Amino acid sequence: MTAVLDASIALLGRQPDASMDEIAKTAGVSRQTIYAHYPSRDALLHAVTRHLTAEVAHGLGGLDLDRGSAIDALGRWVDASWALLECYPVLLTPAMAASEGDERERHQPVIGGLLRLIERGRRRREFDRAMPATWYLAAIIGLGHAAGQEVTAGRMAPAKAGAAFRDSVLRVCRAPLRQAGIASSA
Repeated sequence: MTAVLDASIALLGRQPDASMDEIAKTAGVSRQTIYAHYPSRDALLHAVTRHLTAEVAHGLGGLDLDRGSAIDALGRWVDASWALLECYPVLLTPAMAASEGDERERHQPVIGGLLRLIERGRRRREFDRAMPATWYLAAIIGLGHAAGQEVTAGRMAPAKAGAAFRDSVLRVCRAPLRQAGIASSA
């Protein structure tokens, strides 16, 4: 049912409240065909979420987060994740936000490398060590959602929101000058 998943991703990215009838029409199949594979809209949304999670995990899995400084690697991760969000705008819609339960569990397949990167940056004192690594992880996810919501609401252009996402993540994670071993000039 690739056609249904692809149609759902495209249509829900533009129209988060699209009905099963509208999705069927976009996919070029009957409503009954969709219901034969997905007994409810929620079941379809769960399938879309699983499919997109695999796509995003694959897209981020190719990043070499062990190369260079942790700050540079985090910048690459943020840029790549924003590019994927722009490719799949449905990820930023309320339909996906409500599709499955626990936020952290839903992101688990894509955050493993990010968590290792945060821990590496903290060990090397490039990243702030004031909060637990999981707090920074949650902050990064939250900032990504905030940037997406600004785009969805029409308050920011995608490029500007992506830049704000990147700058904000780096600001939140970067170690204070003293922690990084650099004396303050003040």
